[in-house]
Parts: sequence; C-alpha cells; structure tokens
Amino acid sequence: MAKIAVEDSLTAVKDALENKGHEVITLKSESDAKGCDCCVVTGGDVNVMGIQDIVIEGPVIDARGLNANEVCEEVESRLH
Repeated sequence: MAKIAVEDSLTAVKDALENKGHEVITLKSESDAKGCDCCVVTGGDVNVMGIQDIVIEGPVIDARGLNANEVCEEVESRLH
C-alpha cells in the first residue's frame, strides 16, 4: 500500500486511509512529505506569494469540501 502524508487536522481521513491499509504519517512540515506517495492537505494554507517548491513527485490532494471516503477514493484513483 501507499505511504500518505495527511495534515494533522484531518483525523477522519487518516483513520479511513489506515483502515484501507495505507501507511499514514502526520504532515506538519515540508520535510514530512519526503518519501511519500501522496499528500492530503486542507487547502487552508494557500501560498499568497505564488512560490511553490516541489517536495514530492506524487499528487497533492486538497480535502476541502470532501468527506473522508471521497478523499480515500481520490487518493486511490490518483495512485493507480
């Protein structure tokens, strides 16, 4: 299964991904994303200056407006 970094506030998403067998780590800083296949973020920290540094090769999923099951579906569709 995949190694997925999930922002700390997305507890339901973390639980749902773990129940599907994924390895989930808490995403607190940029360095936490290294080595992950995918990241799930809340979208609350939008970069106002427009600077974006690529930390992972995999997808970054914005969980705004999605429930935990919808986020899981998005993660699995993007990884396969």
